[in-house]
Amino acid sequence: MSAITRRAFFEQTARNTGAVGILAAAARDGRTHPLGLPIGSQTYPHRQRIKDGDFRGLCKDMVSLGVTSLELCSPGYGEFASLANAKEAVRVMSDAGIKCPSAHFTLNELRNKQQESIAWAHEIGMTQMGTASLNGQVQNGTTTMDVVKRLSDEYNKIGEAAAKAGIQQFLHDERFEMAKVDGRVVYEVLLEQLDPKLVKMQFQMSAMPAVGDVVEYFTKYPGRFVSMHLQGVDKNPPPAGGGRTPGVAVGKDSLDWAKIFAAAKTGGVKNYFVEQNWDLTVQSVEFLKKL
Repeated sequence: MSAITRRAFFEQTARNTGAVGILAAAARDGRTHPLGLPIGSQTYPHRQRIKDGDFRGLCKDMVSLGVTSLELCSPGYGEFASLANAKEAVRVMSDAGIKCPSAHFTLNELRNKQQESIAWAHEIGMTQMGTASLNGQVQNGTTTMDVVKRLSDEYNKIGEAAAKAGIQQFLHDERFEMAKVDGRVVYEVLLEQLDPKLVKMQFQMSAMPAVGDVVEYFTKYPGRFVSMHLQGVDKNPPPAGGGRTPGVAVGKDSLDWAKIFAAAKTGGVKNYFVEQNWDLTVQSVEFLKKL
């Protein structure tokens, strides 16, 4: 008997049982993908297309790759100003077959225009709102516990207001979160300072050389994470001067992605978004579809 692929077997079975429509629906909603979730993409690396008025084309191209979930940036990001009309943004995404559960907002928006931001998020259908960083003062790679506690208290209040509106607030990790405080990584200290009910975390894979291994975080802090930003990762320390290592696609790096996704269940992850340029996004999505 000749060999038959797993996919061909299920397709043949589906035809024989009249279940082709069920299999197609399963493929569309991502149940065959890691964690049984749709493959997502953060739109920031593709912001120029949105700024140039090609959001519709970007959505269509994403779906053609197999991406059916987007994480936007708010209109507070200049390149995303054209998405201020939430109804039109939803119409474009719906036409393409895309949903948007999450977005990044500037810290200034969350501090000074939170209710307007929540209204925009609600209209699009989001359940999660976050910011890239608490932007605390860092000097020579370090900050103070006073700064960490002050910003944590402020963000807990932002998270409380979001929770009252039915939104889960989250925090990403960038320069401030990668810094050290009293000999520890700020990101881990924030996990202790932020209210676990009001603020979840979004793990940025490319931050691993600075903040530590993602699997350890997911297992040490169960239920504290809501999403991930996916990039291929070189575990070597970042270059001197703080520059980034060259980009690499998910699956073409040294990470054990099956182990990461298994741990993500413990961590509480509800979404994952590839955050890479277009060529790397294409490669990363192809890997995720086969994982």
